[in-house]
Amino acid sequence: MKPTLALAALLLSASFAQAAPEVGDKAPDFKLQGSDGKEHSLKDLAGKTVVIAWFPKAFTGGCTAECKNMKENGKAIKAYDVVYFTASTDDHATNTKFAESLSLDYPILSDPGKKTAEAYGVVHEGRQVPERWTFYIGPDGTIQAIDKMVNTKDAAAEIAAQLEELGVKKK
Repeated sequence: MKPTLALAALLLSASFAQAAPEVGDKAPDFKLQGSDGKEHSLKDLAGKTVVIAWFPKAFTGGCTAECKNMKENGKAIKAYDVVYFTASTDDHATNTKFAESLSLDYPILSDPGKKTAEAYGVVHEGRQVPERWTFYIGPDGTIQAIDKMVNTKDAAAEIAAQLEELGVKKK
């Protein structure tokens, strides 16, 4: 293939790939089942600050550490007027068992079809499980911050620090 044809093919294929949203973009809406048995929708949370912490896979070392840290140190997050979730592409039954095994006090959202994960750019070509990224969505539905360098053992403190930096009001 000639270089110009190869470049054209690459550009064409890239145009069909969904780009990850960036800070300032409208957050993709979602309607996902939570480990708490409820369906959660960004549309239903309009007017609230929302945090979604994506993780790769339930019952794995890093994901267990992150979720446990968010539970054990959740008081720092709960000091803010915020709704927060973790999320994965595991099915609802798996995430429910995972949440129960850790006695989590917040819901894990399940996206087994990966549509929401793709919309957030956490699942993409060459990646079958979500990236460990945390999204901060403002009351107006725009993405205020994205953390792509999550420390699983300090997740709650990192979230609280970001909420403080964003000026999210405290309860």
